[in-house]
Amino acid sequence: MSKCHQCPTQTISDPPRVVYRDYYHPQIVEVIHPIEIVNRHHCVPVPVHLYTCVERDEYCDTPNVAVSSARSRQAKGKKGQARSRK
Repeated sequence: MSKCHQCPTQTISDPPRVVYRDYYHPQIVEVIHPIEIVNRHHCVPVPVHLYTCVERDEYCDTPNVAVSSARSRQAKGKKGQARSRK
């Protein structure tokens, strides 16, 4: 066995394997999202304070004022006289 027997070479082919290499490219797809805006108006009561002002003139009876001041002077005078008598 010193001499190795040389077998002839054979070529056998397997069925081919498929290898996929994927490449991705952007594609724009428009997606529409509809939005409805509703403006709602509400009446809200807000108190506003209003004031009315009435102005009037009153006239006092002038003779009563003069009489009362004269009476008060007389009363003061009588009190002073009573003190001096004692």
